[in-house]
Amino acid sequence: MALRGIKVVEMLGLAPGPFCGAILADFGASVTVVQKIESSPLDVLSNGKRVLSINLKCKEGVEIFKKLCAESDVLLDTFRPGILEKLGLGPTPLMKENGKLIYARLTGYGQHGEYKYKAGHDINYVAMSGILSMLSKNQQPPRPPLNIIADFAGGSLLCALGIVLALFERMKSGRGQIIDASMTEGAAYLGTWLYKSQKLPIWSGEPGTNALDGGLPCYATYKTKDNKFMAVGALEPQFYSNLLKGLGLPEETHSQTDMECKKKFEEIFFTKTQQEWCEIFKNLDGCVTPVLDIKSVDSHECNSSRKSFYKDHENLTVPEPAPRLSSTPGVSSGKQKPPEIGQHTLQILQELGYNKSEIKDFIKKNVVYAKAQSNL
Repeated sequence: MALRGIKVVEMLGLAPGPFCGAILADFGASVTVVQKIESSPLDVLSNGKRVLSINLKCKEGVEIFKKLCAESDVLLDTFRPGILEKLGLGPTPLMKENGKLIYARLTGYGQHGEYKYKAGHDINYVAMSGILSMLSKNQQPPRPPLNIIADFAGGSLLCALGIVLALFERMKSGRGQIIDASMTEGAAYLGTWLYKSQKLPIWSGEPGTNALDGGLPCYATYKTKDNKFMAVGALEPQFYSNLLKGLGLPEETHSQTDMECKKKFEEIFFTKTQQEWCEIFKNLDGCVTPVLDIKSVDSHECNSSRKSFYKDHENLTVPEPAPRLSSTPGVSSGKQKPPEIGQHTLQILQELGYNKSEIKDFIKKNVVYAKAQSNL
């Protein structure tokens, strides 16, 4: 696997950090999640990772953490700026001890600037990136697209890219570096094409009235007879021609930019079920596809033919790693059962060179928590 042999320390936080760690784990990295002594019920992305429960509020816990980082390649810090510095675990001391350490910091607004200490969530970061302003219609308030754009795309994915880039550069320089991954900047960077295309005619109207934001009838979603939906993206003339053919409409009377077509399309799509429309457009290339439900997306032939999804230990549908590499493909860490709190504490401490007597003392002083203590 592409990242086999790379050791990552992940500070357990909310979803963006764990997903960044999961990406690295899926492509072969050995990821150790540093947890608090207490449980973390919101973490659903620790599958395939090892977990170490440490109390970082005591001197011994801090020393264990330093020792772990001294033998690792990457530290993934998901706390607000300055938190780890207060514990004596900022970049300066850790990178002095381990000059090859890549110190990745994933936050909402970055490590410097007026907003660096402000709290926020995906909706705030997407709003501050400028992208949310484009996700409106009929002058209604913008609607956040779940927490995909900033948390996972601008945050997790771009931070993982930064880590891989730093690992690549380290092959030449032999030195680690600090990664400042701002989810706000990441969300904005994802929208680079949107920023650079503002003078194109496709953005001539208000949000929600343009070609790519649902303003045109040929680029929209439609409800079907069984209360499901079809997605239409027939922008090019040849695809629009096939769309009209599938709907049974004469091409010469339905212009691609005719807004009156929207109501007509709605009426026609509502006369058949989603499956019936799928059959009609199966061999008719009109850029018309079903809006698949997240719970059954794996059963559609597009995805089942590529084995794009799998069922996890809770029978939930989960995507396979992407992109696919021909020689070193990723293997989803989610196929393994999630670790229990403190499950790997003993193993990791022993690997770090601590003897049984020291580990017993750590447990007794509440420096660490170990799930299984029978080997001591």
